Amino acid sequence: MRLSTVILPTTPWHHGGRDKWQRAEELGFHAAYTYDHLAWRTFRDGPWFGAIPTLTAAATATSTLRLGTLVTSPNFRHPVTLAKELISLDDISGGRITLGIGAGGNGFDATTLKKPGEEQWTPKERADRFAEFVALLDRLLSEPTEVTDEGTFYSATEARNLPGCAQSPRLPLAVAATGPRGLRLAARHGQAWVTTGDPKLYEAGTPEQSVEAVAAQVAKLGKACAEQGRDVAELDKILLTGFTPEFNPDTHAAGAHPLRSVDAFVEFARPYAALGFTELVIHMPIADSVFAADEQGYEQIAKEAAARLSS
Repeated sequence: MRLSTVILPTTPWHHGGRDKWQRAEELGFHAAYTYDHLAWRTFRDGPWFGAIPTLTAAATATSTLRLGTLVTSPNFRHPVTLAKELISLDDISGGRITLGIGAGGNGFDATTLKKPGEEQWTPKERADRFAEFVALLDRLLSEPTEVTDEGTFYSATEARNLPGCAQSPRLPLAVAATGPRGLRLAARHGQAWVTTGDPKLYEAGTPEQSVEAVAAQVAKLGKACAEQGRDVAELDKILLTGFTPEFNPDTHAAGAHPLRSVDAFVEFARPYAALGFTELVIHMPIADSVFAADEQGYEQIAKEAAARLSS
């Protein structure tokens, strides 16, 4: 069992931003990720920095910590330009990059580049774009000499990405998905699968219902892997925490937050470990936000929880 963290890109680099990434490495986290958005929910009207530049700076400020996105989406990116940035980032980091990637959703990322009143992508178009995006990105990262591909949404003509990724055969993809098409993409292209649980349960569900829902997702992933002729055990399984009922500040019991202590976190995490998850990701606390949590509890969890969950 590995324990990782998410550091939202809200802090200026020279006013505490660097310190957060270096502290994540000091605490012994397996990886530190950041969100890849143009803006996000309640943070929309405050500082929010770009994911790739932030990760590049983090790569130069750390030496052993894996780095990545949770997650990138096609909402405002193109596979050709993203591949060039990722290959550069993998080189700068010395091969420490994991790309979390998902279909994206509605919200700021989906509307910022559109004209006022322009319709957003339908769920079908979003799924179609995601499938084409992942397949082309996989080729671009794996075949650095030349890639030509004509798609419905994304194309490349003699795209070159020499010298290729520092990691071989390319940097790993962690595919976030819960629907059948996304799970097939994870089974076909992913080295890891990412879930946040069932979002419908965050408001009114119970912890037990959340575990049941995730167990059903794991079963569907296994079926998708079998259809691809692949052993589901080959994929790391990543739970991005913070979106299950226990973390809802409006509904969880006072003092019951999973990050309040090592014991509380281990109690929360054990059912997911039993489902075969290999990596749990917790958010670095941010005061006065949905990710507010006890700093001391967070640091103790970083130091002790992974060993207890692996015993």
